[in-house]
Amino acid sequence: MMIASFKSLHFLLGLFVSLKLLALAQEENHFIYHGFTGADLLLSGIAKIHPNGLLELTNTSKRQIGRAFFPFPFQFNTSLFNNSRSLSFSTQFAFAMVPEQPTFGGQGMAFTISPSVEFTGAVAAQYFGILDSTSNGLPSNHLVAVELDAVPSPDLKDINDSHVGIDVNSLISNKSSPVTYFSDEEKENTSLSLISGHVMHAWIDYDEVEKLLNVTVAPITRTKPTLPLLSTPLDLSSVLLDSMYVGFSSSTGAVASSHYILGWSFNRGGQAQTIILLVAISGAAYIIKRKKYEELREDWEQEYGPQRFSYKDLYKATTGFTDRKLLGSGGFGKVYRGVLPSSNMQVAIKKVSHDSKQGTKQFVAEIVSMGRLRHRNLVQLLGYCRRKGELLLVYDYMPHGSLNWVQRYQVLRGVASALLYLHEEWEQVVLHRDVKASNILLDDDFNGRLGDFGLAKFYDRGANPQTTCVVGTVGYIAPEVTRTGRATTSSDVFAFGTFMLEMACGRKPLEPEQSAEKMVLVDWVLDSWKIGDILRTVDPKLEGNYVVEEMELVLKLGLLCSFSTPQARPSMRQTAQYLDGNASLPEMPLDGASIGLIAIPTQSSAVVVESWLNEGDSLLRMGQRNLLGQL
Repeated sequence: MMIASFKSLHFLLGLFVSLKLLALAQEENHFIYHGFTGADLLLSGIAKIHPNGLLELTNTSKRQIGRAFFPFPFQFNTSLFNNSRSLSFSTQFAFAMVPEQPTFGGQGMAFTISPSVEFTGAVAAQYFGILDSTSNGLPSNHLVAVELDAVPSPDLKDINDSHVGIDVNSLISNKSSPVTYFSDEEKENTSLSLISGHVMHAWIDYDEVEKLLNVTVAPITRTKPTLPLLSTPLDLSSVLLDSMYVGFSSSTGAVASSHYILGWSFNRGGQAQTIILLVAISGAAYIIKRKKYEELREDWEQEYGPQRFSYKDLYKATTGFTDRKLLGSGGFGKVYRGVLPSSNMQVAIKKVSHDSKQGTKQFVAEIVSMGRLRHRNLVQLLGYCRRKGELLLVYDYMPHGSLNWVQRYQVLRGVASALLYLHEEWEQVVLHRDVKASNILLDDDFNGRLGDFGLAKFYDRGANPQTTCVVGTVGYIAPEVTRTGRATTSSDVFAFGTFMLEMACGRKPLEPEQSAEKMVLVDWVLDSWKIGDILRTVDPKLEGNYVVEEMELVLKLGLLCSFSTPQARPSMRQTAQYLDGNASLPEMPLDGASIGLIAIPTQSSAVVVESWLNEGDSLLRMGQRNLLGQL
């Protein structure tokens, strides 16, 4: 074979001929692929080769398997041409994992040596498509694998969510280690993330004489480190059979990743050749980058163009949604602080799982409608972005600070103004349905802004809202809503009444740890009013620094808004007038029966706290100090 004389030609082909197949064989014991265009690999599952020579084992499909094996078996436990038997082997390959979601990826991949390319009964997820729970650990498997595992599986004793493991007949690794590489320059180990989307290099070397298996991983820009990641004594004489296939198997689970191989070389009995990847990396980088920023777009969204952000901009704004940008998290997703690269504007970006129970078009239409709301006391929804299984909402970023009484009263007036705008001044009636302190954010000037429209409903003026489910947060739900499931502007007033009491008293509406007298906030305020000492309920953190007339107004107005019958409550216009001093608060009967108090739902009331964006204390507080945290 004229390999040496054609090395430069192979180099040029690797650079300029779209990764034409450069698979060479010498004495039938080694091969090298500088890319996979035209490669006659044995592909199964969802594995495929892209036109530019990139081998894709899996894509972002859930619970799928992708495999790629060299088409011919290697003879391990038989004599070579020089009559010497050898179990030694060496392989190196370049790979990349691009997750569907930046912080969660598919299971990973495994370099595999197996007596067959048929893996009967093998499952996806943690078994990489090569074993299952019944076959895992059987000596009859005659399987050797090096796993690049991106999801911890407790039943397989995985150590973390980014590790390399050496497996023999079982996916419970003989030895494993978090992914790091030794930097010869810095003389220290540096951590790597398998699902970073970056191209990495892996070397696997087995020495039959030393009975030692070494695994090394490094960024593609680095030469092979002098110290391996794993070095494990291993006798493979009873594991490797006469005829064995070599290749890769990969799988996805409930969350997926695109798993790629960019180049691959293998040598049985000698050192694997170095793969040339200059063009391979260039071509792969395009696909990987495209996958990294891939969005879900449909034709009907064109009309919402101005409200649509590119995922690439949001990714850069949050430096890849890193933990150091995390503001808060919960069952429905996470919220990150970011700076938009085009405008240097600070934003809060909320990432939530995207289901389409309402229908995708209606879902996005409601988001865009919320973005059209304009009021100085509303948190501004700036726009959105959609990815597969994920929705990103972009809001004004609200700073925070502590509140004195002047500022609290200012917040109350501002939120009342915002609700008046929603109920009476916008083109449609907007029911917020989740007014509470934790959904109020503060701007630089301590103005309160009402946020989190996850439960909001829009309807035309003169029409009746068609909501039939009880939604909201226990302690703020008006009594009639628990009976009928129908929210109205008056039920928003009820919640605002509770919010006023929170602001004045510095307490949540329900506090089970308190004495029976104080457990329900509105009861305590009402009882204190009856005995002529309503000011005893004032937040002690204010240390008496408040205007008595304003405080009494807020406490009594909070009770007035909490009347059990909706018709007895003031409208938001009247409420705003009372707070602004443009109307006098009417006399109220000291009759506890006429005050709605807090409607506490029982199991029989079947309260459903539904929302595609909201949860408990609301993620839209954005991990910042929400208003309740300032009281």
